[in-house]
Amino acid sequence: MKLPRRQFLLLAAVAAALPAPSRFAWAQAYPARPVRIVVPFAAGGSTDISARLIGQWLSERLGQQFVIENRPGAGSNIGTELVVNAPPDGYTLLLVGASSAINATLYEKLNFNFLRDITPVSGINSVPFIMAVNPSFPAKTVSEFIAYARANPGKVNMASGGNGTAGHLSGELFKLLAGLNMVHVPYRGEAPALTDMLAGHVQAMFGTMPASIEYVRAGKLRALAVTSARRSELLPDLPTVGDFVPGYETSAWQGVGAPKNTPAEIIDRLNKEINAGLADPKIKARVADMGGTVLADSPANFGKLIADETEKWGKVVKFSGAKPD
Repeated sequence: MKLPRRQFLLLAAVAAALPAPSRFAWAQAYPARPVRIVVPFAAGGSTDISARLIGQWLSERLGQQFVIENRPGAGSNIGTELVVNAPPDGYTLLLVGASSAINATLYEKLNFNFLRDITPVSGINSVPFIMAVNPSFPAKTVSEFIAYARANPGKVNMASGGNGTAGHLSGELFKLLAGLNMVHVPYRGEAPALTDMLAGHVQAMFGTMPASIEYVRAGKLRALAVTSARRSELLPDLPTVGDFVPGYETSAWQGVGAPKNTPAEIIDRLNKEINAGLADPKIKARVADMGGTVLADSPANFGKLIADETEKWGKVVKFSGAKPD
């Protein structure tokens, strides 16, 4: 039956006036099925540990499984692209980190623009690097290291876990700000780099806190400083690099992102629940055990961190001429 135009318009107006389900209620119903958190690195590393830590918390809080899916490759770009192309419905999330900011400049051609295509949800943690040397190296402080490197240009070998990694570029930023000429020696991962450091084949390294700290405590590596803005609670007697090189600060940070156009209500709910987890004493203690501090913040502030890091690392990549492995 075809309704007269006047009657049709009246019915349409009545329908529009009826209370629709609120967007808040819709967000409260999320998640209605399991959610996957894509980790763009292999299982077992610090990024994977952070994802599983927050994934377990979200599973318990929201009553659905947050499943960790490791998609390593191309310096995190494979996993990132998978999430960029996923439906923006909150059921595919990305564990993001410093590599996300670095890759924007390190790779000349990407099939996505991270700042445009990934919506920030929340930070998780920030972990400093340790500037360390082999115990046979003559320098015992950052000042002595700088003096030695300046007196011996091109003769200090600096190891890293690979070209374009945050550890590599932490060293390149140190070279830039201190005006040093050191030789970068990339390895296929942090573990083999540390092996050669311990053997004395290379002299210096900016290593992640979790990977390096036990060697420091055992006296197998000599720590000169941490790279964060403040001292580490795990190594409170160790100064920061910035104490000797003004303006220097780097860290390995991690957080959660989602495909662009993911509803704001879902982003806000995830942010609220993740921040609640980061306030939990057990999770704070676990983050501290890894040498880090929690990064509980708003989506907007986490987005600013990503943008600032992208700009900073872009300058360091260009200075160093770093290319992906």
